[in-house]
Amino acid sequence: MGNESHLFHSVSKFLNKHVQLNHVYRILFFVIGLSLGIIISLYLKNFSLTIQASLFPLPTTPPPPQPASKDMKDVVMVHNMSDVVMMHNMSDGELLLRASTMVSRNYHKQLLVPKVALMFLTKGPLPLAPLWEKFLEGHEGLYSIYVHSHPDFVETLPPTSVFFDRRIPSQPVFWGTGTMIDAERRLLANALLDLSNQRFVLLSESCIPLFDFKTIYDYLINSNSSFLGSFDDPRRPGRGRYSPRMWPVINITDWRKGSQWFELHRDLAVHVISDTKYYAIFNVHCRRPCYMDEHYIPTLVNMLYPELNSNRTTTWVDWSRGGAHPRKFEWNDITDEFLNQIRYGSECMYNGNVTSLCFLFARKFLPSTLEPLLRVGPLLLGFDP
Repeated sequence: MGNESHLFHSVSKFLNKHVQLNHVYRILFFVIGLSLGIIISLYLKNFSLTIQASLFPLPTTPPPPQPASKDMKDVVMVHNMSDVVMMHNMSDGELLLRASTMVSRNYHKQLLVPKVALMFLTKGPLPLAPLWEKFLEGHEGLYSIYVHSHPDFVETLPPTSVFFDRRIPSQPVFWGTGTMIDAERRLLANALLDLSNQRFVLLSESCIPLFDFKTIYDYLINSNSSFLGSFDDPRRPGRGRYSPRMWPVINITDWRKGSQWFELHRDLAVHVISDTKYYAIFNVHCRRPCYMDEHYIPTLVNMLYPELNSNRTTTWVDWSRGGAHPRKFEWNDITDEFLNQIRYGSECMYNGNVTSLCFLFARKFLPSTLEPLLRVGPLLLGFDP
């Protein structure tokens, strides 16, 4: 009996120690598990935040807006930053598409000084460039220049010239073909990439200004309409060029003729370069003796946007001698009387009022006219001698 009692106490003592060890182990395991859980939880939380931050970065606080400068030079610097790099790699299709989306917004108009885009369509050099240099002198920030010449033409200009680095990517142009319209749309599209350009003037190497820059600038910027010749000519050189194959999209009653030397407001310029429907029809059915440059834009504007146009051009030319080409002017033609007759010898409507100031530019002036034009320039064009 004594041995059994001793054995019982030994077993009980062993079991008690074993139970106590189990409690210790359980507590130890619990503490270790809790610690690991906390560590893993914190790690996963930090990992999640890192991933979230990389996928969904928090918006940063933008810098405070800078106050608008009251200095005109500072404003000009702002809008000059919007000038497109002239030589780009865009195809015509890409260029037209991009330009068609460059629509002016009100906040742009508040920040940008409106500019007149002077677009020169030429085969090669600009022999009257010194006259334009004098005309534009002192008016930086109020104009842009774009030159479309033959792609093989090479010319070196000084960096001080207003024509320096103003050539756009071009293609060969052939008189009387649709390549003329392609070049015009190319010029418009490049100019439209600058949001500050609001008026667009197509010029040739034989064009001259008829007034000082401020007069021309104010006339265009303040005009309620564009200046594109568009009229119904019942003669053979007019309706006689219409092709019945254009029907029913373009009817003969829609057909219009006009000078290719236009001036367009930005809204109308966007419409012209955005068109694909009517351009495709003209490109197929308006071939010589139908001249696309004399009919495409006048007909397009007449059909879709007549309220935006004054139906007259601001570029004077002399057709009095007849024939397929206008009269060309030489050195002996340049007199004060001759130029003043062009400047004030007509009547037209401007913003609902009759005026004698109808033409701002004139064309077909040969290189030999440069010297006499520079001579009369201080008096008629307002620049320094």
